[in-house]
Amino acid sequence: MTPTRLALALCLLAGAAAAAADWPTILGPTHDGASPEKGIVAPWPKEGLKKLWACKLGIGYAPPVVANGKLYHFDRFDDACRTTCRDAATGKELWTHEFPTAYEDRYGYEPGPRACPVVDGDRVYVYGPDGLLVCLRADDGKEVWRLDTKAKYHFHQNFFGVGSVPVVDGDLLIVAVGGSEKGPRPVDFRQVKPNGTAFVGLDKKTGTVKYEAGDELASYASPTIATVDGKKTALYFGRGGLTGFDPQTGKQLFREPWRAKIEESVNAANPVVVGDQILLTECYGPGAVLIEVKGGNVKEVWTDAAKDRDEKALQCHWNTPVHLNGFVYGSSGRHTEDAELRCVELKSGNVKWAKRKTTRCTFLAVDNHLVSLSEYGMLSLIKPNPEKYDEVSKYEVPELEYPCWAPPVLSNGIMYVRGKGKLLALELIPQRK
Repeated sequence: MTPTRLALALCLLAGAAAAAADWPTILGPTHDGASPEKGIVAPWPKEGLKKLWACKLGIGYAPPVVANGKLYHFDRFDDACRTTCRDAATGKELWTHEFPTAYEDRYGYEPGPRACPVVDGDRVYVYGPDGLLVCLRADDGKEVWRLDTKAKYHFHQNFFGVGSVPVVDGDLLIVAVGGSEKGPRPVDFRQVKPNGTAFVGLDKKTGTVKYEAGDELASYASPTIATVDGKKTALYFGRGGLTGFDPQTGKQLFREPWRAKIEESVNAANPVVVGDQILLTECYGPGAVLIEVKGGNVKEVWTDAAKDRDEKALQCHWNTPVHLNGFVYGSSGRHTEDAELRCVELKSGNVKWAKRKTTRCTFLAVDNHLVSLSEYGMLSLIKPNPEKYDEVSKYEVPELEYPCWAPPVLSNGIMYVRGKGKLLALELIPQRK
């Protein structure tokens, strides 16, 4: 091979390596539902994307994660929560790990895991619906340590069990616990009192507690880390609102109360961070608010709080919206029948357009497109456009059954989507031979 051809080949290999990315936690490598990969199939073939493999799942709602060529999913089989590791390219099962569970859902939903695994180097962390946190070795699934957060911190069962995904910062694993005062569960959940253990920082290698902080109860949003107001900040959108805190010490930096007044309500969509501005959204009451943090002070840029339900900008349920070029794209609506896809101008809260009757959807941002997965298994490829709903392709995946509530996952060109009892691996980016 000539030097010129060798250099070209090395450049191509470098480009291929740069295009691929792990998806080791909820909402991907940057915690915002965006992938750096390029070269997606667009438009899609009429028959849909090529299926590479599929497997059966247990019960639960958590998406898979992918790291170092391996895919991990967390489900319930009979009376056990099971972590399964597979070859991400072929679906071949490599190992499983189980621990017993007695979790029962108060509202009749599937009693399986809600939180996806987290992969960090040679460790995998799983957080069960009844609060058992387990650290496993990534290569063989052997247990390293465990912590029963319910036994230690006495939280009352939230409406749908534990659903927050832990986050890693340096040597710490930050876990949303939402501990509460001891005693029987009040009839009205609004009477539950926190005990100062909203979030806990653990030594990620040993499980040793490094700090306990936060006067807040648990939600279904997950802790995330971003630079806000010039500081590395952990953000947790708990039951009562947003807390910004130092991820290494737990010290509170700021707080924004935000929640519905009704008892049976939850905060579940993660905060959307754009510079020093943070968008919060929920679907049970106040809707959305954009705040700006400067000098430790919080200012509301715009808010839905005083608006009638039909006038609110964005009311996302568990589905975190995506920010692209000054506009936010999200699924707005509490119920299936009233959910619609919306484009909202971030700086003003003005709704640019709304696509009705989409049912509730989750999103993946990739290669200047949005991939939308509806709860009934409809995949849509959308060109982000603040002027109109710009659909490139759509097809209903025949093997996916309701509820498809887990957001799509993308790694090394393969998009993973789950519905009831099944996981599919689809070729979104043609594989290089």
